[in-house]
Amino acid sequence: MKKIGTFQVVLVALFAALICVATMLVQIPIPATGGYVNLGDGVILIAAFLMQPVYAVAAAGLGSMLADLLAGYVSFAPGTLVIKAGVALVGALVFKALGKEKKGAAALPAMIIAGVCAEALMVLGYFFYEAVVLGVGAGAAGGILGNVGQGIAGIAVAGMVAPVLMKNEELNNILRRK
Repeated sequence: MKKIGTFQVVLVALFAALICVATMLVQIPIPATGGYVNLGDGVILIAAFLMQPVYAVAAAGLGSMLADLLAGYVSFAPGTLVIKAGVALVGALVFKALGKEKKGAAALPAMIIAGVCAEALMVLGYFFYEAVVLGVGAGAAGGILGNVGQGIAGIAVAGMVAPVLMKNEELNNILRRK
Protein backbone atom coordinates (compact mmCIF):
# COMPACT_ATOMS: atom_id res chain seq x y z
CA MET A 1 0.00 0.00 0.00
CA LYS A 2 1.35 3.39 -0.98
CA LYS A 3 1.92 5.82 1.87
CA ILE A 4 0.07 9.15 1.67
CA GLY A 5 2.38 12.14 1.88
CA THR A 6 2.09 15.56 3.45
CA PHE A 7 1.36 17.11 0.06
CA GLN A 8 -1.71 14.92 -0.47
CA VAL A 9 -2.98 15.61 3.05
CA VAL A 10 -2.67 19.37 2.46
CA LEU A 11 -4.40 19.06 -0.93
CA VAL A 12 -7.33 17.14 0.59
CA ALA A 13 -7.58 19.65 3.45
CA LEU A 14 -7.54 22.57 1.00
CA PHE A 15 -10.33 21.12 -1.12
CA ALA A 16 -12.30 20.08 1.98
CA ALA A 17 -12.12 23.70 3.18
CA LEU A 18 -13.22 25.00 -0.25
CA ILE A 19 -16.13 22.55 -0.28
CA CYS A 20 -17.11 23.52 3.27
CA VAL A 21 -17.09 27.24 2.45
CA ALA A 22 -19.00 26.76 -0.82
CA THR A 23 -21.57 24.66 1.05
CA MET A 24 -22.03 27.24 3.79
CA LEU A 25 -21.88 30.34 1.57
CA VAL A 26 -25.40 30.00 0.16
CA GLN A 27 -27.95 27.91 2.05
CA ILE A 28 -31.54 27.68 0.87
CA PRO A 29 -33.63 25.71 3.40
CA ILE A 30 -35.80 22.75 2.35
CA PRO A 31 -38.65 22.86 4.91
CA ALA A 32 -40.00 19.41 3.99
CA THR A 33 -36.85 17.63 5.15
CA GLY A 34 -34.98 20.13 7.30
CA GLY A 35 -32.05 20.11 4.87
CA TYR A 36 -30.77 22.86 2.59
CA VAL A 37 -29.66 23.52 -0.98
CA ASN A 38 -26.07 24.77 -1.43
CA LEU A 39 -23.26 25.31 -3.96
CA GLY A 40 -20.82 22.79 -2.50
CA ASP A 41 -21.52 20.21 -5.19
CA GLY A 42 -19.89 22.46 -7.76
CA VAL A 43 -16.58 22.31 -5.88
CA ILE A 44 -17.04 18.57 -5.27
CA LEU A 45 -17.37 17.98 -9.01
CA ILE A 46 -14.39 20.24 -9.75
CA ALA A 47 -12.33 18.13 -7.33
CA ALA A 48 -13.64 14.93 -8.94
CA PHE A 49 -12.64 16.15 -12.41
CA LEU A 50 -9.20 17.49 -11.45
CA MET A 51 -7.88 15.34 -8.59
CA GLN A 52 -7.09 11.69 -8.16
CA PRO A 53 -10.37 9.98 -7.15
CA VAL A 54 -9.29 8.90 -3.67
CA TYR A 55 -8.38 12.48 -2.73
CA ALA A 56 -11.54 13.95 -4.23
CA VAL A 57 -13.62 11.41 -2.26
CA ALA A 58 -11.90 12.31 1.03
CA ALA A 59 -12.23 16.07 0.43
CA ALA A 60 -15.89 15.82 -0.59
CA GLY A 61 -16.97 13.71 2.35
CA LEU A 62 -15.02 15.62 4.98
CA GLY A 63 -15.71 19.14 3.67
CA SER A 64 -19.44 18.55 3.26
CA MET A 65 -19.79 16.84 6.62
CA LEU A 66 -17.89 19.68 8.30
CA ALA A 67 -20.29 22.19 6.74
CA ASP A 68 -23.27 20.27 8.16
CA LEU A 69 -21.67 20.18 11.61
CA LEU A 70 -20.78 23.89 11.59
CA ALA A 71 -24.19 24.93 10.25
CA GLY A 72 -26.10 22.94 12.88
CA TYR A 73 -27.33 20.12 10.63
CA VAL A 74 -25.76 17.46 12.84
CA SER A 75 -28.36 14.81 12.00
CA PHE A 76 -27.37 15.07 8.33
CA ALA A 77 -23.59 14.83 8.93
CA PRO A 78 -23.16 11.02 8.76
CA GLY A 79 -25.30 10.74 5.63
CA THR A 80 -23.57 13.70 4.05
CA LEU A 81 -20.15 12.15 4.64
CA VAL A 82 -21.13 9.01 2.73
CA ILE A 83 -23.34 10.63 0.06
CA LYS A 84 -20.92 13.41 -0.91
CA ALA A 85 -17.98 10.99 -0.95
CA GLY A 86 -20.08 8.88 -3.31
CA VAL A 87 -20.81 11.93 -5.48
CA ALA A 88 -17.07 12.55 -5.86
CA LEU A 89 -16.35 8.89 -6.54
CA VAL A 90 -19.01 8.51 -9.22
CA GLY A 91 -18.10 11.85 -10.79
CA ALA A 92 -14.39 10.98 -10.89
CA LEU A 93 -14.84 7.45 -12.23
CA VAL A 94 -17.37 8.36 -14.93
CA PHE A 95 -15.28 11.33 -16.01
CA LYS A 96 -12.15 9.18 -16.07
CA ALA A 97 -13.94 6.62 -18.25
CA LEU A 98 -15.33 9.21 -20.68
CA GLY A 99 -12.98 12.14 -20.94
CA LYS A 100 -9.91 12.14 -18.72
CA GLU A 101 -7.56 12.70 -21.67
CA LYS A 102 -9.58 15.67 -22.95
CA LYS A 103 -8.82 19.20 -21.83
CA GLY A 104 -10.86 22.37 -21.55
CA ALA A 105 -14.12 22.62 -23.47
CA ALA A 106 -13.51 19.26 -25.16
CA ALA A 107 -14.01 17.63 -21.76
CA LEU A 108 -17.34 19.38 -21.13
CA PRO A 109 -19.64 16.61 -22.49
CA ALA A 110 -17.88 14.05 -20.28
CA MET A 111 -18.16 16.43 -17.31
CA ILE A 112 -21.88 16.87 -17.86
CA ILE A 113 -22.52 13.12 -18.10
CA ALA A 114 -20.33 12.45 -15.05
CA GLY A 115 -22.05 15.27 -13.17
CA VAL A 116 -25.53 13.95 -13.97
CA CYS A 117 -24.57 10.44 -12.78
CA ALA A 118 -22.98 11.81 -9.60
CA GLU A 119 -25.83 14.16 -8.78
CA ALA A 120 -28.42 11.41 -9.40
CA LEU A 121 -26.64 9.51 -6.62
CA MET A 122 -26.89 12.60 -4.40
CA VAL A 123 -30.64 12.97 -4.99
CA LEU A 124 -31.31 9.27 -4.37
CA GLY A 125 -28.91 9.16 -1.42
CA TYR A 126 -30.56 12.04 0.41
CA PHE A 127 -34.05 10.72 -0.38
CA PHE A 128 -33.13 7.38 1.20
CA TYR A 129 -31.29 8.97 4.15
CA GLU A 130 -34.11 11.40 4.94
CA ALA A 131 -36.88 8.83 4.44
CA VAL A 132 -35.33 5.91 6.30
CA VAL A 133 -32.58 7.12 8.63
CA LEU A 134 -34.09 10.46 9.65
CA GLY A 135 -37.60 8.97 9.66
CA VAL A 136 -39.21 11.55 7.39
CA GLY A 137 -40.82 8.76 5.34
CA ALA A 138 -42.70 9.86 2.24
CA GLY A 139 -42.11 13.48 3.27
CA ALA A 140 -38.55 13.04 1.98
CA ALA A 141 -40.01 13.40 -1.51
CA GLY A 142 -40.41 17.10 -0.68
CA GLY A 143 -36.63 17.48 -0.84
CA ILE A 144 -36.18 15.92 -4.28
CA LEU A 145 -36.80 19.10 -6.27
CA GLY A 146 -34.40 21.12 -4.11
CA ASN A 147 -31.73 18.44 -4.43
CA VAL A 148 -32.21 18.29 -8.21
CA GLY A 149 -31.77 22.07 -8.32
CA GLN A 150 -28.63 21.78 -6.20
CA GLY A 151 -27.30 19.11 -8.56
CA ILE A 152 -27.98 21.25 -11.63
CA ALA A 153 -26.25 24.22 -9.99
CA GLY A 154 -23.27 22.01 -9.10
CA ILE A 155 -22.97 20.74 -12.67
CA ALA A 156 -23.22 24.30 -14.01
CA VAL A 157 -20.55 25.63 -11.63
CA ALA A 158 -18.18 22.74 -12.36
CA GLY A 159 -18.89 22.99 -16.10
CA MET A 160 -17.85 26.65 -16.11
CA VAL A 161 -14.84 26.44 -13.79
CA ALA A 162 -13.24 23.01 -14.36
CA PRO A 163 -12.54 23.44 -18.12
CA VAL A 164 -10.71 26.70 -17.41
CA LEU A 165 -8.66 25.12 -14.63
CA MET A 166 -7.86 22.10 -16.82
CA LYS A 167 -6.10 24.31 -19.35
CA ASN A 168 -3.46 25.20 -16.77
CA GLU A 169 -0.86 22.42 -17.06
CA GLU A 170 1.02 23.52 -13.95
CA LEU A 171 -2.15 23.30 -11.85
CA ASN A 172 -2.98 19.91 -13.35
CA ASN A 173 0.49 18.63 -12.49
CA ILE A 174 0.03 19.80 -8.90
CA LEU A 175 -3.44 18.28 -8.50
CA ARG A 176 -2.57 14.95 -10.15
CA ARG A 177 0.79 14.57 -8.39
CA LYS A 178 1.18 11.12 -6.92
